[in-house]
Amino acid sequence: MIAEFVPYCRQRLVDDPHLWASTLFDEVVALGFTGSYPSLTAAIRDLGLRPHCEACDRSKGRDTAVIAHPAGAETQWDWLELPDPPSAWGLGKHAHLLVGALAHSSRWRGVLATSEDFPHLVEAMDAVVARLGGLTKVWRFDRMSTVCYPPTGAVLPSFGEVAKHYGVTVVICPPRRGNRKGVVEKANHSAAQRWWRTLPDETTPAQAQALLDRLTARLDTRKRMLDGAPTTVGALADAEPLRPPPGVVFPAELSDERTVTAQGLVSWRGNSYSVPPGLTGARVLLTHRLGTELVRIATPTGAVVAAHTRALDGAGRVVRDDGHVAALEKKVLAGFTDKPPCKHKTRRPPSAAALAEADRLRGHSTPDPASKVVIDFSVYVNAADRLATRAGQKKQGNS
Repeated sequence: MIAEFVPYCRQRLVDDPHLWASTLFDEVVALGFTGSYPSLTAAIRDLGLRPHCEACDRSKGRDTAVIAHPAGAETQWDWLELPDPPSAWGLGKHAHLLVGALAHSSRWRGVLATSEDFPHLVEAMDAVVARLGGLTKVWRFDRMSTVCYPPTGAVLPSFGEVAKHYGVTVVICPPRRGNRKGVVEKANHSAAQRWWRTLPDETTPAQAQALLDRLTARLDTRKRMLDGAPTTVGALADAEPLRPPPGVVFPAELSDERTVTAQGLVSWRGNSYSVPPGLTGARVLLTHRLGTELVRIATPTGAVVAAHTRALDGAGRVVRDDGHVAALEKKVLAGFTDKPPCKHKTRRPPSAAALAEADRLRGHSTPDPASKVVIDFSVYVNAADRLATRAGQKKQGNS
């Protein structure tokens, strides 16, 4: 059963020696493989399909410990920087994924963000909480600069307001102690290997988010044991005593720079918003306060030039102000003229000036009548007189 899939598996592991077997299993199942995951991993071992990596072998052998986490007690958070995002996303070298994991059940969810600054962190956290199903008592972070002062671990006043809004206690990990939040670290590993590593180049951010949501929902079927009884991650998570999130997101203010198109539009979050004419190519600042419906567009100096009701992200809508439409049409029509268009079929041979220039290029230019040389005949008369005088003197000398 596995034999016909061996060439594909071997090639995939040659292309990517660190490809997870679970990721490879997802791929061969989509190609028609009906065997089990253990049968695939056994074939990888027995047939030696995975190339050896000396560097990985040297990193094995460290001591580990399991930290107990009561149900509903803790959510672990971390940013995952994802290298080489599709160029169409316009993000540069990295995409940013905020991952939240329930420490007890190990259910995790992730949300893509364009930045790791404070307002994008708040927005992504609110979205992850909704996907996890509620709030735990504690939020655990490493030393994020948007959450605490990294040297001391003291929570920032700005993030203290966020914690108060959501009714949670913030706990900061000691420096260089990643194992204190090992659940979210493992979730990061899964996101990188089972989702990001095989993400096609043509995928949009919305499609990538949908693929991640499907993967995390499928991972809820992972098997677990609780007091000797078999269960799943999803069942454990559903049984956790989570509190519902507040009705509104914390009102942080997002700010993103954008460039105005020739149609007087600004693209943001999968929609386009209009601005007045005359700003084509200009950089503008788009701001949105979380929890509200208004999107403002301002110049770099802070002058607000447009305000719109925010459309649903990724809806592909073009949101135009009627005044902007009328002003743009007026400007375009003002550029029209009543002068008839050029007649492209009219016969127009080279002009005299063009022909003269052509002769010059050929090396035999026609002299300009105005530049003719005026000959002074007195020069010839004087020369003739001198020649006659010399001839007479020579004749007398001979006689």
